[in-house]
Amino acid sequence: MFYAPSPDSSHAAFAGSLAADALAMPVHWYYDRAALQADYGLVDHYLKPQSRHSGSILHRSRYLALNEKGDILREQAVWWGQPEVHYHQFLQAGENTLNLQLARALHALTARTGSYDPDVWLECYIHFMLTPGMHRDTYVEEYHRAFFTHYAKGKNPRACGINDNHIGGLAQVPALCAALPSADESTLRAAVKLHVSLTHQNPGVLRAADTLTRLLLAIKAGQPLRPAIAALGNDFFSEKKALSWQNQPDPLIVGQQFSSACYIGEAFPAALYLAWKHAGDFSAGIIANTMCGGDNCHRGAVVGALLGAASGVPARWSDELLVPVPAAVPGALDS
Repeated sequence: MFYAPSPDSSHAAFAGSLAADALAMPVHWYYDRAALQADYGLVDHYLKPQSRHSGSILHRSRYLALNEKGDILREQAVWWGQPEVHYHQFLQAGENTLNLQLARALHALTARTGSYDPDVWLECYIHFMLTPGMHRDTYVEEYHRAFFTHYAKGKNPRACGINDNHIGGLAQVPALCAALPSADESTLRAAVKLHVSLTHQNPGVLRAADTLTRLLLAIKAGQPLRPAIAALGNDFFSEKKALSWQNQPDPLIVGQQFSSACYIGEAFPAALYLAWKHAGDFSAGIIANTMCGGDNCHRGAVVGALLGAASGVPARWSDELLVPVPAAVPGALDS
């Protein structure tokens, strides 16, 4: 099946976010591009991660559950603190990382109910994270650890979020937009802001989430991708600079002009640039994002969403995901 923009392109955006994340997964958080090339070569199809990650800093991360309400590592806890452990060592080719698996859960829940309820979502989120066997990912981001530390202390789930400034906070935005295809702009923007703020209370992340939502709505309304990014990118994007960079290698721009790391002030502009540069070529865009290394999974969720919304997701990417792309909400996408 080919997911392309029709009267509603939000489902293609969701499919694109899943594809870009799964492609980048085996080389997630490679900051040494020579090592990425040596270990995997050109990543232009879904791959299973190697058990060893030469650039892994998982051994620096620590998490100790206060009680059973905070036990989100479970069987993966044994790997924390060990050197060169791959963040996603048990995932298969075409499988999504934890944040995008949560995006799938959000889409399923919201599409089923037809509306966004933050308390219902939080119940789903907590169940997902605390139930053995729900996922096989080794790494859980800082915001999950902070949320469940607060939850284990007895805080109301609505008050467990933190001032997290990472682009992983945008990973579920395309899923929520796809699950609410008939929502008007003000309703959708409010739902996205509320959802992201449950875990990421950082002003920059919230502003980027709103910008991404507005971009997806503009594309849905028929605006081409490049003009949409130029018009709505706000302080995250400069078309003048993008035009001066477009003939240079992507890893030079995402590495020198922008950091390849996860912090929203660099990662979101990098994602907008890659989507702008590769407008009209979904495959080239998500491959380029992958080969730039760094936080290419979460940056990729933005790149894939924008490219997918604007030009569709080729069948090779949707059909070869380990778990199929969820069905579109009835009436949201023409066949």
